[in-house]
Amino acid sequence: MSDGDWSHLDRARSRTERPLADRTRDADRLPVGVLRFCGIRPGAVVVDLMAGAGYYTEILSAAVGPQGRVYGHNSPFVLARYAEKPWSERLARLPYDNVTRVDAEPELIRIDEPADIALLIRFYHDFYWQNVDRAAFNASVMATLRPGGIFCVLDHHAEPGSRDRDVKTLHRVDAAMVREEIESAGFVFDGESDILRNPGDDRSWNIFANDAMRRDKTDRFLYRFRKPDD
Repeated sequence: MSDGDWSHLDRARSRTERPLADRTRDADRLPVGVLRFCGIRPGAVVVDLMAGAGYYTEILSAAVGPQGRVYGHNSPFVLARYAEKPWSERLARLPYDNVTRVDAEPELIRIDEPADIALLIRFYHDFYWQNVDRAAFNASVMATLRPGGIFCVLDHHAEPGSRDRDVKTLHRVDAAMVREEIESAGFVFDGESDILRNPGDDRSWNIFANDAMRRDKTDRFLYRFRKPDD
């Protein structure tokens, strides 16, 4: 993808209005690098899939600016389980009135306009144990994107060849399987980034480990896919 001025991402991340807990995690999550790899520009239309409490949604709102639009999506399961309160509170104080809340099953996502970019951050592995129809989900993402649009997926590495063995116990997934499924939906693989790789992670522990030396320090893959042009 073309390079250029990415200072809007630094400004979006550096906002002191962001919660301290979010800003503390930036050093390990590297949101500027992630969003640069995905191509987030001012004025873009972005779908933040399975946004949870909205860590990325808030940065995206500032990054795309008032001329852009962010569709923040969560499933009823996630909202009921943990996200409703922090998600609603975050939406009430975002920097711009440019975020549209989308509550929908992952297989049934619909938005009001073609999106430039869709992001799924650290959640694809959960679709297995939550019994989401992943083929239908990937088709719904495809339908939200304009021709040539980008789908970025970030998740925690499991051991190669483990397939879906660790999706619930360790919250990790075999990256090769994820790529296979998304390409089977018609997406074209468009690149990967190693900015969140951690060779010291042996991929044997639960990503929610309370050990401060491990939290947010998993070995993660970041893939970019493209919807074919018409």
